[in-house]
Amino acid sequence: MFAGRAARLPPEVNRILYVRNLPYKITNVELYDIFGKYGSVRQIRKGSEAETKGTAFVIYDDIYDAKSAMEQLSGFNVAGRYLVLLYYNPAKMAVKMDTERRREELALLRKKFNVDDK
Repeated sequence: MFAGRAARLPPEVNRILYVRNLPYKITNVELYDIFGKYGSVRQIRKGSEAETKGTAFVIYDDIYDAKSAMEQLSGFNVAGRYLVLLYYNPAKMAVKMDTERRREELALLRKKFNVDDK
């Protein structure tokens, strides 16, 4: 009955997709229309800050729906922009956050000790 579901999934596959290169003007309704075709969407979080505009996290109820959306929508053209989809990787995001925290600490130390970048 579910032949595709019997196969073992790669370890990086999960229910959360990270979407990049979205048009800035796309609405939540449009996102639900696009991603809802592949299964039940639990939540969509659209980036609203300057550095996160054009990105979103799409969370599916089922891992197989997320896999299907990834396969079908990666490279999909939306308003002249090709979507880039990645599986959310918490370890990679933690490293990125740690790097940003270290940059902030370094900037504070440079300011404290009056050191220029040059």
